[in-house]
Parts: sequence; structure tokens; C-alpha cells
Amino acid sequence: MSRTALLLAGVGMVTWGAWVVLADLATRTLEPEIAMAISYLAGAGVAVAYILSQGGAPAVTGIGAGYALAGGLFSGVGGVSYYAALQYGDASVVSTITALYFVVAAVLGVLFLGESLGARDAVGIALAVGAVAVLST
Repeated sequence: MSRTALLLAGVGMVTWGAWVVLADLATRTLEPEIAMAISYLAGAGVAVAYILSQGGAPAVTGIGAGYALAGGLFSGVGGVSYYAALQYGDASVVSTITALYFVVAAVLGVLFLGESLGARDAVGIALAVGAVAVLST
């Protein structure tokens, strides 16, 4: 694993953690769908600024755009669900449960992308699910 990958993953971890707290604060004074829309618009602005900063025209394919659009629809449903959950529960529990999305991704990756799931992976996933169960009780 490269240092760049680890650095970017660390930045992602910290910024997603800050996003949880800010999302929780936003849902205290806004409807969850409004808070999510504002948050995602700001995030889209960051993505567009990053694309523009890279120079040159990005390559876009029809199939890639279709997958991205479908992913955006799932992200939108997940986002609304997440922000609505924040209105009814503690951010520490809600964010921990929704962070288990990687379990769904792992299963879907095995089923549809031909990825392997070894014993070590399965144990890691089971431990993560166990940790979430302990944290959310």
C-alpha cells in the first residue's frame, strides 16, 4: 500500500467523521432531506472544483456515466435515510450502523464482480459486525 493511498484514506476518515457531526447538527434545525441536499450540493461543488483543477477534459463513457448515475440514486436514498435516522437516534450509533455499508459492498462484490472472500476477510467482517452490535446497544 502506498503512502499516498494511506494519507488519502486518513483524510477521508477524518473528513467523514467530521461530516457525521455536522450532519447531526444540521438535522437539529433542518429537515433531513434539506440538510442532505445542501451537504451533497457542497460535496458536488468540491468534486467539480477538483475535476477542473486537474486540467484537460475528463473521459466520460456512457456505461460509466450510467453506473455513476445509478450509484448516485443509491447514494441519495442512503443519504436521506442516514440524515433522517440522525433525527431519531444518536449520531454515534447511527453512523456506526450505516458504516457497515462495506459488508453489503463485500457481499455484492463477491456475487456480481467475481471478487473473492477468504476466511480472513469473513472473520474481519464478522468482527466489525460484532463491534457495531456492541457499540449500538
